[in-house]
This record gives sequence, C-alpha cells and structure tokens, in this order.
Amino acid sequence: MALQLRPNCEYCDKDLPPSALEARICSYECTFCADCAEQKLGNVCPNCGGGFAPRPIRPAKEWRPGVCAVKQPPSDKRVHLKYSVEDCAAHSARLRDVRPEDR
Repeated sequence: MALQLRPNCEYCDKDLPPSALEARICSYECTFCADCAEQKLGNVCPNCGGGFAPRPIRPAKEWRPGVCAVKQPPSDKRVHLKYSVEDCAAHSARLRDVRPEDR
C-alpha cells in the first residue's frame, strides 16, 4: 500500500502537493509542513508523540508500470488537528527533550 500523501499541513492547512519538499510525516502519516513540524511542534507529532521525517516524493512519471502519481493518486482528503493549539504546545513541550528512541 502506498503512502496517502495527504494534501495539507494538519496544523496551518498549508497546501502540500505530492511534490512538496517541505512536507513532513510521522510513522502514522500525520502530515505537517516543515515550519510547523520544526518551529511550532519541536519535531513532536501532536497526535502520536513520534518524530517527523521528510515525506518522500511520489514520481509523477511512470518509470515502472503502474508506479506513479497518476496510477496511484495522492489523497485529496484534507486532515486537521483534533487538538487545540494550546494542547499541541503542551504536548510538544512535554516530549521535545525526550529522545525519539525513548518516546
């Protein structure tokens, strides 16, 4: 199963097209822009407490049969935080100094 490649930052709602180099995801595919992930969330996912990694780019061109953004389109469902900004800040502050491997 391919990544969903969600279309927006869950925090600020910035558009993150499939080719966006600033998209960040956690292991559950929670999706944020680099600015929110790094500056506002301190590299702590507000949903699961994990860290973020750059989201891979799905090839636009079909280099191999059936493997490209056209054949496996990204999600068009926008996702938004279910927690308040204040709760996200408290969650991030609680976990940001905990090493990722200890979370």
